[in-house]
Formats: sequence, C-alpha cells, structure tokens
Amino acid sequence: MSNVEVRNMSFKVGQTLTITGVPNPEAAKFAINIGHSAEDIALHLNPRFDAEGDERQVVCNSFQAGSWCEEIRDGGFPFNQGEEFKISITFTKEEFLVTLTDGSEIHVPNRHGDEKYKFIFFEGEARIQGIEIK
Repeated sequence: MSNVEVRNMSFKVGQTLTITGVPNPEAAKFAINIGHSAEDIALHLNPRFDAEGDERQVVCNSFQAGSWCEEIRDGGFPFNQGEEFKISITFTKEEFLVTLTDGSEIHVPNRHGDEKYKFIFFEGEARIQGIEIK
C-alpha cells in the first residue's frame, strides 16, 4: 500500500486535474480523494479490482460530518493491474466530471458545493506517476 498526500494545492472550479498511475500487479483497490482534509472528502474515487464485495467496479462517494454519503456506481472499469491509467477530473460548482482511461464518464455531485479544494490523498495499491492541474 502506498499513500501520497498533497496539501495546500489549488484545485478550483473550471480546472481539470489529470492523474496518471499504475495499479500494482496484485492490486485489490486504490483510491483518489479530493477535499479539504482526510476527514472532509468532496470526491472519493475508488476503483476496486476485487475488494469489499465488488469486482471490477468504480465506486465514488463523499465523506461529510463523519459519514459517507450515497455511493455512485456508474461507468465501466477500464483499469488493469500493472497497466497505466489516466483519470481526468473536471470540477464545476455542481459536479466532478470524471473521465476514465477509455473515455467513459462518471458524474459525481459536488456535495460540498465549494469552489476550491486544497487536498488530494491517494491510498491503496497503485503508484501515482503524475498529477497536473490545468
């Protein structure tokens, strides 16, 4: 498991965050979290190869006031263990538009409603190779 934390960044409405990485060859899952802290997550993006009762499923959610919100399970699963992925997240006042490697999209509500987030936390079994905000 590798955890990477990025603090004091500036991810604002209208910008796109692009993340590239490679899941470990034996990965069960990994997660990308965007928000204000590890306890205040606006977007939790969790590709699961075989974890928590899910196989080849992307689960998205938000964590507010100490509780998880309703899960979103849209889109396909274009991830393969040991193969590079690219995820683009476009941020608006209303939602996070997540575009996966194969071009499929997941629409996740911006439940916090904020216009800027400063924290990204990667956890799980993937090596993050690049982070870019444009």
